[in-house]
Amino acid sequence: MLLGVPDVTPAHDGVDSLGADCRIDPSVSVMRFGQRAGVLCLADGVSIYAQTRLVLGDVLADPGVGMRIGARTIVNVGAYLSGEGGLEIGADVLIGPHAKLLSAGHAIDGGDAIIARNRITRAKITVEDGAWIGAGAIVLEGVRIGRGAVVAAGALVRRDVPAGMIAAGVPAALVRPRRGLAVPGPVPAQGWGRRVWARLTRR
Repeated sequence: MLLGVPDVTPAHDGVDSLGADCRIDPSVSVMRFGQRAGVLCLADGVSIYAQTRLVLGDVLADPGVGMRIGARTIVNVGAYLSGEGGLEIGADVLIGPHAKLLSAGHAIDGGDAIIARNRITRAKITVEDGAWIGAGAIVLEGVRIGRGAVVAAGALVRRDVPAGMIAAGVPAALVRPRRGLAVPGPVPAQGWGRRVWARLTRR
């Protein structure tokens, strides 16, 4: 008996495909409408804990709508994952409790004064293998979290985090590379800037 750990399940409402040995708490909810196959797919050994919300919205609204979660990834309690603009999570990723990955929003400039009437903005979020998104962190649309990168608890991430780097704060800034890694990751071509990356990796 495993207390507080979801049971292995062969299926879950709203999930198109599950690999072997996936664990999904019965309280996990999926918000989607429209008919399209292969939109929400989990690889082997994925665990999704209680009160997590998986959001796709209208699966016909945009070809990028979708969510894929890689093998052995763990999504902790109360997380909110949006695939409305596309969400790709790699293998062996840790998503902390109450973290939010938001791949869609509303346009705020121009259009209607009532925000709810304005167009939906969408941009894919990618979380590469072995990354850790800390408790209560927020990752906004269009962001890539690199392989083995760490997003600190409570951080607000608006820009890409290179592989092997740690980002923290509101808004998030690069803090340092993870120590002891043979290769912290490729030099970023843009975004945070090559000089910032070089300064941090010399520490």
